[in-house]
Amino acid sequence: MAEEKLTLIVTRQDSPDSPPYEETFKVTYRKNMNIISALMETQKNPVNANGGSVAPVQWESNCLEEVCGACSMVINGEPRQACSTLVDKLEQPIRVAPMSTFPVVRDLVVDRSRMFDSLKKVKAWVPIDGTHDLGPGPRMPEKKRQWAYELSKCMTCGVCLEACPNVNSKSDFIGPAPLSQVRLFNSHPTGEMNKSERLEALMDDGGISGCGNSQNCVQVCPKGIPLTTSIAALNRDTNIQSFKNFFGSDNAY
Repeated sequence: MAEEKLTLIVTRQDSPDSPPYEETFKVTYRKNMNIISALMETQKNPVNANGGSVAPVQWESNCLEEVCGACSMVINGEPRQACSTLVDKLEQPIRVAPMSTFPVVRDLVVDRSRMFDSLKKVKAWVPIDGTHDLGPGPRMPEKKRQWAYELSKCMTCGVCLEACPNVNSKSDFIGPAPLSQVRLFNSHPTGEMNKSERLEALMDDGGISGCGNSQNCVQVCPKGIPLTTSIAALNRDTNIQSFKNFFGSDNAY
């Protein structure tokens, strides 16, 4: 009995400066296989549909359980995680391409420095003073902890930036993920001591004013993070911060 094959069309690019091109592969089908499994087949036997030997397709992956965010790519026109995308649920032929928001390094590998630089800009971390034992930190109310946990699920996959029409090469908008992280760390009992700094960063060029409220981000987020809710809350927070700046008092509200 002949093996069932599926058609995988990969958008490839040999280097950051070379032009992209499409290459078709015939991959042996297995029930419940995901896109990573299909790409592994092309790497195991790097021969295209015309029978020509080619360089193995390059991509990034790590956890293979939708936690690390490394395997983000555009699959049949939709940005998503390759590890959790099953071929059985996709129309054939399957088209796989790198995210266009970020510079391509090679094939499906992209440079997501833009997103990581934005996280640095908004200080997306909880600062501590030294490495010595500071004792137990302040407790968060359970209600706040629950919604903060939802925001903490962000795995910096970049899918929301890919879906956002305001994040592109002609814009310096930092995108939905860094915005939501500001809300997360401003809600932390220790992290909130840098709240005004984070809000000031959002009030600069490329900050929250760049959001066009298309809501594409919340529709594609693989973790279901309420990104637009965070952006709405930050609109309020930045408005309050602007009043504080105008009146010259952090205790005005």
